[in-house]
Amino acid sequence: MGGLANSQGEPLAALSRMADGTFRQISLRPDDIVIFSSSPIPGNAVSISRTINKLYLKGIKVFTNTSLSELHTSGHANQEELKLMIRLINPKYLMPFHGDYRMLKRHANLGVECGIPKENTFVVENGDILILKNHVITKSKEKVSGEDIYVDGNRIGEVGSVVLRDRKIMANDGILVVIANIDMEKRNLLIKPNITTRGFILVNENEQLIKEIETTAYSIIKDKLDNTKDGINDIKSKLITDLIPFIENKTGRRPIILPVIIDIKK
Repeated sequence: MGGLANSQGEPLAALSRMADGTFRQISLRPDDIVIFSSSPIPGNAVSISRTINKLYLKGIKVFTNTSLSELHTSGHANQEELKLMIRLINPKYLMPFHGDYRMLKRHANLGVECGIPKENTFVVENGDILILKNHVITKSKEKVSGEDIYVDGNRIGEVGSVVLRDRKIMANDGILVVIANIDMEKRNLLIKPNITTRGFILVNENEQLIKEIETTAYSIIKDKLDNTKDGINDIKSKLITDLIPFIENKTGRRPIILPVIIDIKK
């Protein structure tokens, strides 16, 4: 018999690796029994279910915490236990610090019930400042920055919302590059635009769609060159504006459109 921590379906947790057959120290056999003595943390149900299914596929018997088999005991204190600790410690101040806001608020209310003055209980959020001076604690009206800080390679906190949005779009719908050679002086499109994609569609398997995109891009650029005095940036904007709905109508997807317009005179 063995006891394992981290049974919430984390990919690198021991039990998940056993289910995958990648845990070197222990291998599970069809006649083994696995008992999940904890309840799923909100948000982890899918990953836990995935782990359990893998165990079932190996022929392993799995027991989980249900209303019929109460295996779980919480690792968190209940109200009466919190009250007991408050009465034993008898603090002058109380600042609940674990859980979401409603949990923090209820914990603070328990402190008031146990005799702590309401003004001595502090329900704080990220960025709030408490000042300890001469054995007195007060809450400052000022705040510090408490937003998420993103780490991107060697950069810390420099990832903008636009970058994150673009990465999400590329992950879901891919990217489509439109390459066109033009002579801005003579307002000529020299050759038909070339289409390259990554993560959107396989070009070899969708030749007809690629031809339609090329034709549409050609018409957009030709119209701009023939009927306006717009510059390269305006042509790029028009390609993006017109190709996105065209492609979405054809495929149901909205890849990032990246126009590359090359003026041969420069």
